[in-house]
Amino acid sequence: MKDVKPQASKNAAPGKQGGLNAEIQSRIGHQLRAMYDDIVRQGVPDRFADLIRKLDLPEADPQTGNTGGQTVKNDGRE
Repeated sequence: MKDVKPQASKNAAPGKQGGLNAEIQSRIGHQLRAMYDDIVRQGVPDRFADLIRKLDLPEADPQTGNTGGQTVKNDGRE
């Protein structure tokens, strides 16, 4: 079986790892920020904010049924 040697990138200089120079990285960063700025400005939809608030509430104590200050209605299905 032959040993396969990894080939160097055609654009990379000998002894240099491939990668993006600082100018290209900066351009990509600016373009990504421009694309996602609109999304960030939109904020979180109300339904997601409600779900996040529910997740932040203290969990119910399974032994006492205490929900951290909220009353629990028993609808008879237990």
